[in-house]
Amino acid sequence: MAELQESREYRSLLIHTDAAARGNPGEAGIGVVIADSDGKVVKEFGRFIGTTTEHVAAYSALIEALRSAAVLGAQEVHVQSASDLVVRQVTGAQEVRQGGLQPLLIEARRLLLHFRRWSVQLLPRDASRRPGELANISIDRQRNK
Repeated sequence: MAELQESREYRSLLIHTDAAARGNPGEAGIGVVIADSDGKVVKEFGRFIGTTTEHVAAYSALIEALRSAAVLGAQEVHVQSASDLVVRQVTGAQEVRQGGLQPLLIEARRLLLHFRRWSVQLLPRDASRRPGELANISIDRQRNK
């Protein structure tokens, strides 16, 4: 796992997020990879988040990624999420229909206000698979405890 360099601030960060839920709801994990503007990974992590739905897990990945980017001092973030639903809702292309997602959308948008510029797009299929791997590894580790 890439370690956080506390003393350095990053102007622009590229963030890849993914989530996994084994069952819907089911055991869930998140995966995040954060790279600088040169493509160098500055932080990556996976985390088991308990039993929840795939959509809640996807929002959780985004929220944790944005919190990490703020700690890294990013002025702008470019997020690529594996969740089409999260991308559409955060960008305003789709309304939230599930009441439980509304607070997560509000929190994600609140965190985005910390950055001068931001974008949220769908993670292309041929892009990094590492966030999904990190999400699944976190579930596997929890199961093997």
